[in-house]
Amino acid sequence: MEQLCKHMADRDMQPGERLPPERELAAQLGVSRASLSQALVALEVQGILSVRHGDGAVLVRRPVEDAAVRALREHADRLPEVIEAREALEVKLAELAAQRRSESEMAAIDDALAIMESEITGGERGVSGDEHFHAAITAAAHSPLLARLMGEIAELVRETRIESLSQSERPRASLEGHRKIADAVRRQDPVGAGQAMAEHIRMVSDVALLRTS
Repeated sequence: MEQLCKHMADRDMQPGERLPPERELAAQLGVSRASLSQALVALEVQGILSVRHGDGAVLVRRPVEDAAVRALREHADRLPEVIEAREALEVKLAELAAQRRSESEMAAIDDALAIMESEITGGERGVSGDEHFHAAITAAAHSPLLARLMGEIAELVRETRIESLSQSERPRASLEGHRKIADAVRRQDPVGAGQAMAEHIRMVSDVALLRTS
């Protein structure tokens, strides 16, 4: 990531400019595409880059190298706490959604699955569909205090969401996890919904940054 920040600074890149394709950029920096991909995701999480399907990586704001690296270390340090918070809150939300959901709320959950399916089929990572799904589960739980607590960690969850869905095969696996949760909520099976959510969070929390750090 330090090399990537220096590369952009040396070329005096301005917001809105596009980085070269990954293969070309990896060759220029002398790094593997896997390492470059992780660095791009780390900068996307910080809001420095925007990575869009078919568009490549676009500079949103110019990075300050030391600050970007420090932010990456802080992000890695807090990841385990974010995962713990998600397990504590979202497993309960899934259980409550199974008990309390209405037909219209079940329809909203199904709509979110359809959005994510469409995004993945179109070559995207499914970030928007993922956000819609978890929001729909939260709404169906009818627990204002738990919803407020989820709102407090929403930006931290978004960071882990981008990181997780950027990994190969993860979007499709995440969608399948969502379907298992939705099926349990549809059956009004709180135990099954909670277990499916716990399994899903454990799976999506397996991110490259934690494995390498």
